[in-house]
Amino acid sequence: LAIITLIVFFSNSERRLNVQYAKRQVGRKMYGGMNTTLPIKVLMSGVMPIIFANAIVMMPATLALIFPSWKNGVETYFSASSEYPFYVIITFILIVAFAYFYLSISFNTVEVANNLKKNGGTILGYRPGKPTADYIKKVVNRVTLMGSIFLSFMAILPVMLSWTGHPALTTMVFGGTSLIIVVSVALETSRQLESEIMM
Repeated sequence: LAIITLIVFFSNSERRLNVQYAKRQVGRKMYGGMNTTLPIKVLMSGVMPIIFANAIVMMPATLALIFPSWKNGVETYFSASSEYPFYVIITFILIVAFAYFYLSISFNTVEVANNLKKNGGTILGYRPGKPTADYIKKVVNRVTLMGSIFLSFMAILPVMLSWTGHPALTTMVFGGTSLIIVVSVALETSRQLESEIMM
């Protein structure tokens, strides 16, 4: 229950940037002049970094099937049941790296800043254009760091629990990644149901 609550908290968490739109007159009507927010989700990349990282971390085990002489080394150093922490450290680093990689190809801060500028929106305290893009990038990088550390923690949690040797903790039915996927799908389904009911 605690893990599910934590996942729901991080899935719904977002950093809101205050945006103010200038007033403009089109014909006889006045548009704009309102304050709104630009939401930046903590888990913007979802579980994609974990999937990419697991694909890379599983490569040595796959190669060990092709080259049987590597089997002992892979089982000693690059398996989840290993007593050495290489698997956990590599998984942690890869998830953080892939979170930033996925963000760089899916979220363009310059485009967001240009769209704000075209629509007459400004983030208070920052000039439209490059200063706004730099500020959004700085905020997105900080938020992504928090989200990637959370994803890394959830991915290596089952391995760390297995190190305790406690029978109740070593036989967890769901791993962290599975729970993130299940909870994310449940939250998305509830959002879609709410929007359908509202319509």
